Amino acid sequence: MANLSSFDMNLLRVLDALLIEHSTVKAGERLGLSQPAVSGALKRLRLSLGDELFFRSGQKLEATEYALSLKDPLQEILSRVETLISAQDVFDPATAEYSFVISGSDFFAEMLMPALAKHLSVHAPSLRVHLVDLIPDDRVGALASHDVDFALLPETRLPDWAKGQRVFNSPFSVIARKSHPRTTELALETGDIMPLELFCDLGHVLFSTEGNPKGLGDEALARIGRKRTVVMTLPVFSGVYRAVASSDLIALLPSALAYRVAKSANLNVFQPPIPVEPARLDLIWHRRFSDSPPHLWLKDRITDLLRPLDACGDRKLPPRRDGTVGFGT
Repeated sequence: MANLSSFDMNLLRVLDALLIEHSTVKAGERLGLSQPAVSGALKRLRLSLGDELFFRSGQKLEATEYALSLKDPLQEILSRVETLISAQDVFDPATAEYSFVISGSDFFAEMLMPALAKHLSVHAPSLRVHLVDLIPDDRVGALASHDVDFALLPETRLPDWAKGQRVFNSPFSVIARKSHPRTTELALETGDIMPLELFCDLGHVLFSTEGNPKGLGDEALARIGRKRTVVMTLPVFSGVYRAVASSDLIALLPSALAYRVAKSANLNVFQPPIPVEPARLDLIWHRRFSDSPPHLWLKDRITDLLRPLDACGDRKLPPRRDGTVGFGT
């Protein structure tokens, strides 16, 4: 009796070909193997299965009763395996049932998920997508534990088992409530550059999942020997702009999000007084999903939906007072 743990499953393809062709030569031609290779495989089959399997009768091989008993179930098994493997190449989003988990900040709840929901309702109604919070201390590790299919993160060093691609670069704008006394006094309007002295003088709200009071704005100010005062950190962007909307604090916010919420949150959106390095946002995943058709399909959809954000600073902002469009980062 063959031991499955030591049995070479490739021998089953040889057995199937011999049962069809009754010839080591023709079986080899069917499989792309030489005649000696087929004969060697047959010898190993006989040893593993404990049966002669085939004996020569004239110019052809005759199957033993035991070999014949294997023919139909063997073909059924091989057919099911072939179907299983080929199914990996066929993914129909219109009928597929699949559940995905995406890890990302609430920026993506606003800037990705509504558009993705609309797309899925039309093209993939049975797919389920769950957006979960980033894990502050292990943003990438959740991919390894099967808890997350994709993560949307600022550019980060990846372990060997992870892959990623850039989806967009996010510039930043300054937000302040419309009735802010200092911006009103200076007659600042949306699209204007906030003066450096005002930017440094006012208290800031900072997005940070870890409560870190330093960010890209501080790095930009340090390059010119200036500082700001961060008086509050919040782990969600919605908290940042709501805190700004109800106080005299200001904040640097991703520009696409700032302009998306400005009207509903009663905010003005200004250009920073100093260049702030745009944040690179990457979509990352575990290598085990690199060739998975469902994952490839969703990856392409996410990339397509986020791609317009890469140019938002050049195309979708109100004109400045000098008639140009866009803002410095």
